[in-house]
Amino acid sequence: MAQQGMSVQMAGQYGGQPVYIISPTTEHIQGKDALSMNINAAKAVAKLVRSTLGPKGMDKMLVNILGDIVLTNDGATILREMEIEHPTAKMIVEVAKTQEDIAGDGTTSAVVIAGSLMDKAGELLEKGFHPAVIFKGYNLAAQKAIEILEEFATNVDKDDRKTLEKIAETSITGKATETSSDHLAKICVDAVLAIEENGKYNIDDKIVFRKEAGGKISDTKVIHGIYINKYRLHPNTPAKVENAKIALLDMPIEIAKTTTKSKIQLGSIDEMFAYKDQETANFHKMLDKVIATGANVVFSSKNIDDSAVHYFMKHNIYTCRRLKDEDMTVLSLSTGANLVRNMNDITAKDLGYAEVVEQESEYEEKTLITGFKKSNTVTIFIKAGSEHLADNIERAFDDALNVVKSVLEDRTIVPGGGASEMQVANGLRSYASTIDGREQLAIRAFADAMEEIPKAIAENAGLDKIDMLSQLRAESGKNKNSGINVCSGKIEDMMENSVIDPLRVKIQAIKSASEVSSMILRVDDMLRAQEKDMQDVDPAHNIHNYNMG
Repeated sequence: MAQQGMSVQMAGQYGGQPVYIISPTTEHIQGKDALSMNINAAKAVAKLVRSTLGPKGMDKMLVNILGDIVLTNDGATILREMEIEHPTAKMIVEVAKTQEDIAGDGTTSAVVIAGSLMDKAGELLEKGFHPAVIFKGYNLAAQKAIEILEEFATNVDKDDRKTLEKIAETSITGKATETSSDHLAKICVDAVLAIEENGKYNIDDKIVFRKEAGGKISDTKVIHGIYINKYRLHPNTPAKVENAKIALLDMPIEIAKTTTKSKIQLGSIDEMFAYKDQETANFHKMLDKVIATGANVVFSSKNIDDSAVHYFMKHNIYTCRRLKDEDMTVLSLSTGANLVRNMNDITAKDLGYAEVVEQESEYEEKTLITGFKKSNTVTIFIKAGSEHLADNIERAFDDALNVVKSVLEDRTIVPGGGASEMQVANGLRSYASTIDGREQLAIRAFADAMEEIPKAIAENAGLDKIDMLSQLRAESGKNKNSGINVCSGKIEDMMENSVIDPLRVKIQAIKSASEVSSMILRVDDMLRAQEKDMQDVDPAHNIHNYNMG
């Protein structure tokens, strides 16, 4: 049964009249036209990000309707920020998202490979190949490609810090300032190693980013604790609290106002003062419940009014207000504190612990929380000359942290610079000769598609892509680690040049690209419901023409 608003054009004729089984306004594309359109959409998305690939890739400037600017060459960010409408193009965007979620890096490579696979598939379709033959060949090629990579990979020890730093530096290069890539790589390794817990590395929850425009990138550092951009609300409370017992209040700390209008008749000034005193007493009684738990630090996601700040000051309680939701979540995970939404329900069990909570300087709006019992959360404090550069460094960190995590968990690496893709291409061509039938040509097409990565790396560095690919093909037979050194413009050993990638990134790129290509090749009918405008309303029925009594 067809979904509402979607359709097939017609099933035939009855009594000389066409029989419509769906809305005739539905866009319906069939056969080769549907395949051709989908292939072109996939190629268009790949073309969007192709120029960003490699250490010399170009950046994209994305401007939203509010005028906010994002300057980046991160494939996942580019595709996420763009408003892509075509359904097949959206499937390619999903490839980038999957690559980001599983491997943390290699999004651009995955999309470029997917686009190239669709381009080669289009050439085979023009020669009369059936889509089923192509995607069968692609599936065989993808399985073999993964085997080739696994045999080609090198094991790495988790204590090999030098290699871990080179892996991080490879990921950062081209995404942030080149002069500081070694410093940023060291920070990545420090941060990931610091959060290790039972062999796991929870980057999302245990690494916090803070940014400050106007400083030097070389001042970027790792802090073993959490920075929040808030200061203590009263100068007479201690600037430093040791053995901090922390209450996290997800509620406003102020005298409650009634939700409906009400009137209270008072007979005299004394009655008014008595009423105000009673209201304050009730409020203090509620604050006393927080104090009774033994809390000496109070963080609130909402407002803390001045009377509450003053009352907490009398009990030497360090207070901060209007923390961001993500700050409250990180503090809860790190200190073990529960988010409390009703002060009447708070108990000592809801409190978290930190060895020290302090405002480091009277002139800076920063509170540092360190020394957790239940967590080893760290903060990467990014300093850069501008806000846009700081944002770009954060995106570079996100990829680099994930590749270091991948290597620590999998313990396998492969050379970069197009070396891995060239070995896969060579291996697939040898494998194709062992396959009977037309699938052999599809496997060869897959091999050609893999070569699109070194071609793009060379082209984006201003090198002759055909010349560099020819040299790489020749050298890869002699040395499996041969790749393109974009700085020298020569074919060199990538492992010796410390251009290294995690095996997980390469394998996931092939998996994602081959799977989405097979899905697109299976589509021979495209049904697209037309968007409908809101029905016109008779002016006489406009609500403003009715008298409401």
